[in-house]
Amino acid sequence: MTFSLTVRDHLMIAHSLRGESFGPAQRLHGATYVVDASFRAAALNDDGVVVDIGRAGEVLRGILSPLSYRNLDEVPDLAGVNTTTERLCQIIAERLAAAARDGALGDVRLSGIEVTLHESHIAWASFEVGL
Repeated sequence: MTFSLTVRDHLMIAHSLRGESFGPAQRLHGATYVVDASFRAAALNDDGVVVDIGRAGEVLRGILSPLSYRNLDEVPDLAGVNTTTERLCQIIAERLAAAARDGALGDVRLSGIEVTLHESHIAWASFEVGL
C-alpha cells in the first residue's frame, strides 16, 4: 500500500544540449515544462496526510525559481551538465529529497519522491528517488 500526493508547477528555461543525437537542439532553444512532484508514503502522518499540499508547493517553487527564466547553460551549479529533460527531473527530485530530509516539508514519512517534466502533451520524463 502506498499513498501519494502530487503538486504541480511550471518551469520556463533556455538551454542547449550537447551531442550530435540532439540535432538542432544543440543550439540554444527554449523549453516550457509542466512539473509534477509526487510524494509517496507507506503511511500517513499524524495529521492524516502524505505531506501538506501548500508546503509541498512552496518547496517545489523554491527549487524551480532559481532555474526559471534562465539560460541553464549559464547556471554555475549546472556547469558541465547536459540538461536533458530526464536530467532535470533527477536534479529537481534530488533537491526535493534533500529538502525533505532537512525538514522543509514538516513531519512526513516519505518513501520516495517522483518528479515528472511534461515537455508537451505527448512527451514527458520522470525520475524517482527513494527516501
